[in-house]
Amino acid sequence: MQPRDLSDHVAYEAGRGIEEVARELDRDPEEFVKLASNENPHGPSPAAAVAIRETASNASSYPKAAHADLTTEIADRWAVADEQVWLANGGDGAIDYLSRAVLEPGDSTLVPSPGFAYYGMSARFHHGEVREYELSKDDDFSQDAETVLESYDGDRIVYLTSPHNPSGSTIPLKEVVEIAERTDEKTLVVVDEAYGEFADRKSAVAPIEGRDGFEARDDIAVLRTFSKAYGLAGVRLGYAVVPDEWADAYARVNTPFAASELACRAGLAAIDDDEHVQRTVETASDSRAYMRDNLETHVWESEGNFVLVDVGDAERVAEETQERGVIVRDCTSFGLPDCLRITCGTETETERAVETINEVLAELELEADGNDTGVTDA
Repeated sequence: MQPRDLSDHVAYEAGRGIEEVARELDRDPEEFVKLASNENPHGPSPAAAVAIRETASNASSYPKAAHADLTTEIADRWAVADEQVWLANGGDGAIDYLSRAVLEPGDSTLVPSPGFAYYGMSARFHHGEVREYELSKDDDFSQDAETVLESYDGDRIVYLTSPHNPSGSTIPLKEVVEIAERTDEKTLVVVDEAYGEFADRKSAVAPIEGRDGFEARDDIAVLRTFSKAYGLAGVRLGYAVVPDEWADAYARVNTPFAASELACRAGLAAIDDDEHVQRTVETASDSRAYMRDNLETHVWESEGNFVLVDVGDAERVAEETQERGVIVRDCTSFGLPDCLRITCGTETETERAVETINEVLAELELEADGNDTGVTDA
């Protein structure tokens, strides 16, 4: 007995953790700073941490009430109906629900390259095909309607990422709406706003609801997560906001109790912790600016809680940096073998990362100059 043919599927490659790296290098975990997974440097919302501790004794119960309460709270936040909020086990869970609701076997999904691997993974899990549109490094990963539509060919789902991972670029709402207008009636435009809190941009929920001068649309959905600004990556909590015409679909495609009791209670506490979110956003803004001003290489403008950096040989630089206690993301898996993605850390973490990477780049440049002149060690 064997599983079905999975040869077209790729495994998701996550950023490396401190414990994993410390074991591999036989080092003390306290020596390392991890800036590889776009996690919140301030940890979870303190209110959420309290809620998790208080809820632990109720972990034997299914989260029916908590699930409904959190759905209502999110719906109120976005001024949509409860039925338009699809809670999920992380943003990737919401992606799966949309795939289930939309894709028939053989339908194609259009995804950005580089981009989040799980868009395509989910499509393939649901027997769909995957096609790509390119966000060009030479064009600073600029996002607009023409870039997407040049590659569009009747695809059932089109994914946009704003802010984009790993570059941090965003796409204006008018471009999102233009894509929706110029694609087929059967096409769903999904705007992934996992890093939306860090960007000074209006959400694509506006055209779903017909607000801010847009006509209401039934062909746009928005993804959001509690993993980043709220610091709840470990409890896995995300959601989609969908058109109100989709009210009946969620109950037919979601798993029973799509988010756990602990996750729902943490989300209920975190969603009102504006102080924690504001602190997190300000830290990311300061960190991005510091890296742009002080890294001695090209740093792309970003509206996420990370920056993309051109280092030449990403694998080598990431390895050398890791040896010195700073874990960053080699973007080879994104198809960018000359780039690193660096998560925005605290002031101390950011300064350490910049100093370390600059040292590594300087040493590699000296090494290259020595090789060019034929100089070797005695």
